[in-house]
Amino acid sequence: MRVGLFVFVILISLFSCQNKKKEEILKPEKMQAVLWDIIRADNFTIDFIKKDSTKNVNEENVKMQIEIFAIHKITKDEFYSSLDYYKKNNGLMKPIIDSIISKAEKTRNFKVTNLEAQ
Repeated sequence: MRVGLFVFVILISLFSCQNKKKEEILKPEKMQAVLWDIIRADNFTIDFIKKDSTKNVNEENVKMQIEIFAIHKITKDEFYSSLDYYKKNNGLMKPIIDSIISKAEKTRNFKVTNLEAQ
């Protein structure tokens, strides 16, 4: 009886740990949204902050990442563990990257169209 109870407790513990690990991974849609904002923040850093000699580029980039994580209601650890997971599972990362590229192209085309209209 005690052995059965012990095995039951061990199995429950194992399954709860597995579920917890899955919960820490951001869903593809959320990962795509966060990654899109991170990339935009990096571009902003390169285009504007890097030109300002009074600012520390790394500090400003970290501040923006903290703001992005707050907006998306995630932690830094959740993002980076999810990023590692998706990098290791290239088949899952490819659609995320493809959607980001598509979004970037649409954004660029929208800007060009608006400039031509003016």
